[in-house]
Amino acid sequence: MGDALLRRSARKRLARPRCGGQRQARERDGSPPTTGRVLEVSGRAMAATLMDPSIITAVLPADTFALCGAFHPDMEDHVPGVAANDPIRTLVLLGWTGGRQWPAFAASAEARDGERHPLDRWSRRLIDAAASRLNAVAFYPFGGPPHHDFQRWAMRAGPVARSPIGLLIHPTWGLWHAYRGALGFRQRLPLVPTGEAPNPCDQCAGKPCLAACPVGAFTPGSYDVDACTGYLQGNGAADCFMGGCLARRACPIRPPTAYSADQSVFHMNAFALRQG
Repeated sequence: MGDALLRRSARKRLARPRCGGQRQARERDGSPPTTGRVLEVSGRAMAATLMDPSIITAVLPADTFALCGAFHPDMEDHVPGVAANDPIRTLVLLGWTGGRQWPAFAASAEARDGERHPLDRWSRRLIDAAASRLNAVAFYPFGGPPHHDFQRWAMRAGPVARSPIGLLIHPTWGLWHAYRGALGFRQRLPLVPTGEAPNPCDQCAGKPCLAACPVGAFTPGSYDVDACTGYLQGNGAADCFMGGCLARRACPIRPPTAYSADQSVFHMNAFALRQG
């Protein structure tokens, strides 16, 4: 089926909305990077999309994952090849945009089985199955080593840029989006470039995200993971858990489909437990 879909891509010319991207994360959707204790942030954005998105949507519906852009990797992107002398020539990123994909996961067996890392397991089950059908290679921002540079890949693929609090910001989804995986293809699939996206934070004079955290975990260019997680593991963080990170909520760019309370609690609990 994979070869047939790829051949069909040479004939079809379809368009599809794209999502932005976030850090390498487990199940706290879109939280700041946590590979170090205080982290440096900077960057810009480029974007492209598949000329024929039905290659992916034929096997992976939009209510499970959004197409978050695509690019042709070079050596500096550090995308592992299938084998020696068999490189990945096209990488397509998959993710969540606001609350749109939450219902599909919430109805899954993984969400109800009581085992650890349900969202990671659900993502892997669906994306692995799609990779098998498409003769592609699946990559994830969790479960390493190896640890893939999804933030770099995000900025190669989608119209995202660094925000003052380290998250990648999207012109439509703001800070409420995240990557769940990627599909790598041996073929150099046709892409439609969408150009360079301006960073919306450059026009945000007040930078309310920097002042909204109750423990001041964010300063320009860094994120104090210990201060954040210490507060979440204490007794006064109910507002963060029920509505999501206050710094994210302060951003004036709001997603068309917001997080539900259940989704916010899920991601915040996963982040707090992981850091504990």
